Amino acid sequence: MKESSDILVYTSHLTNRVRYTFKLMCTNLLGLNVIFTDDKEELAVHDGAALNYSHKQQGNELFFKAHGLLAKSGIEEHDIQVFEWEGVPCFFGGTTAAAVPFDPFAAAFYLVSRYEEYLPHIRDHYGRYEAKESLAYRNNFLRKPVVNIWAAIVGEKIKAHYPNITLKAPSFQYISTIDIDNAYAFKEKGLMRTVGAYARSLMKLDFKETMRRTGVLLGSQQDPYDTYDYQLELQRKYNLKTIYFFLLADYGLNDKNVPVSSTRFQSLIKSLADYADVGIHPSFGSNFNADKLPKEIKRLANITKKEVTRSRQHFLMLSLPETYRKLIDNDITDDYTMGYASEVGFRAGICVPYQHYDLDMDTPTPLRIHPFAVMEGTLNEYMQVSVEEAIDIVKELMDEVKAVNGTFISLWHNETMNDEKKWEGWRVVYEKTIEMACS
Repeated sequence: MKESSDILVYTSHLTNRVRYTFKLMCTNLLGLNVIFTDDKEELAVHDGAALNYSHKQQGNELFFKAHGLLAKSGIEEHDIQVFEWEGVPCFFGGTTAAAVPFDPFAAAFYLVSRYEEYLPHIRDHYGRYEAKESLAYRNNFLRKPVVNIWAAIVGEKIKAHYPNITLKAPSFQYISTIDIDNAYAFKEKGLMRTVGAYARSLMKLDFKETMRRTGVLLGSQQDPYDTYDYQLELQRKYNLKTIYFFLLADYGLNDKNVPVSSTRFQSLIKSLADYADVGIHPSFGSNFNADKLPKEIKRLANITKKEVTRSRQHFLMLSLPETYRKLIDNDITDDYTMGYASEVGFRAGICVPYQHYDLDMDTPTPLRIHPFAVMEGTLNEYMQVSVEEAIDIVKELMDEVKAVNGTFISLWHNETMNDEKKWEGWRVVYEKTIEMACS
């Protein structure tokens, strides 16, 4: 038999979920060309590589016992028991007569579709899905990209059964993403905000900040949030792929960015867009007012003179499926919100970009999801680990991603790179992340 990347997949229920999941696992992660059939006779006479995804072995084809989730429609509670098989966390266990004793396809779909986030759950004080509610956190595999690991296992089984099959795994990539919530600490805040800030500092007898603000405004000192030359230096040194997400909101309770009307801020955006990709950082307020998102996207497009197709939610505000539907309606094609604020790891169990699946509509959408693995605020503010511990955690996550040839996305902010106050010493975490990715 000559080498080929074609594989026939037989299933008794050829649903949207089946097509979506096998495209993800077999095409995107293994490089296979999948041909579907629900005809047993076609499976029986097929003389190439074939995979049987059903409840019963038919012949000598490679057999994966289907759990049933992919044959269904709608959303329902599942009693999920997580167990380890050959050191790998698994669930949706099945017969030992199959290639593996669980259904890697149903398990992968459950995680990447964020099935559990459509079920009743506890939200944090911002209204976000709690990391500690997740199956991955409760069963201690949040820091493992299990979907990629399961796909690799499937690939090994296919290759062992059909030695002439051609597999092609993705290659490791690193993307540095930087959110610009507040471009400057002191500059470009307008008269009223500046006077108010002076008053607050004086009431606290914080003369050091008062002097610092005065120095910045007079041009004798650099604004502490102006870390852009430092970022550019690292990008040039390591040839980094970088994406900036800009908050262009109207001033609000959780949206205290520099006014969009600031010519200095607009010049900064144009400058950064010259050597990096840019996207919109939809405001906190846009989650409650549908008119805000298109306005903010238009602002960025007018400044950069480019189409806006990338986004990451401010405060990582993600509510399924509403958030993604709003993005799709506003022509966003790629979103980078998939991750937790309170915990590091792989919220969707995967470390490569993938197509969003709308469970309510039971269909894939055009939106690509780019999950991130670590945010500096998670390490410092939520987990409250030391710089040394943070570096160790990043290495643990980086090693997991490299082992499966995934994409490691980090999330930092311009203000946290100033190496001051609570961020003193944290530049080294960012630098070590880059060094680990590039070594």
